Amino acid sequence: MSNTLVIYSTVDGQTKAICEQVRKINQELGATVTLASLDEAESLGLAQFDKILVAASIRYGKHRPELYQFINRHHAVLDAKKNAFFTVNVVARKPEKNTPETNPYVKKFLALSLWQPQQLAVFAGKIDYPKYRLFDKTMIRFIMWMTKGPTDTSGTFEFTDWTKVDEFARAFAER
Repeated sequence: MSNTLVIYSTVDGQTKAICEQVRKINQELGATVTLASLDEAESLGLAQFDKILVAASIRYGKHRPELYQFINRHHAVLDAKKNAFFTVNVVARKPEKNTPETNPYVKKFLALSLWQPQQLAVFAGKIDYPKYRLFDKTMIRFIMWMTKGPTDTSGTFEFTDWTKVDEFARAFAER
């Protein structure tokens, strides 16, 4: 039975929702799982865990700077554990950009990160126009218009492939 830490960095909550599903599956498969935000993870003592998963969302083409700061501080501990990373972004809704090898944000993460995770994934996120402030709603709508995505600001559009999430979670549990 492994002692697993799942760390998330999220803007609107979809990354956390995906992490909750990963936690559920890993618990069903016998792991003890702690779910923590990036801020909470700082005080947990990473050395006590057998496995560590880090998950992060994209907003306006970037991971939050705090993600890289965390990884720069803890990459040696992450490297010493069984580990994984996934990113959540709406670009991954496109079949030609929904794998770690083809997603520009995974590539950028690997280029900028001191840590090279053992297991990688990318999941398509969610657009929740009614939840956004005016600025974000306008910017995201413009980005969606440019990339031929949904632009109806009264709608919520979830692109996450939950079967793919479950497969990733099982593979992580078996590491």
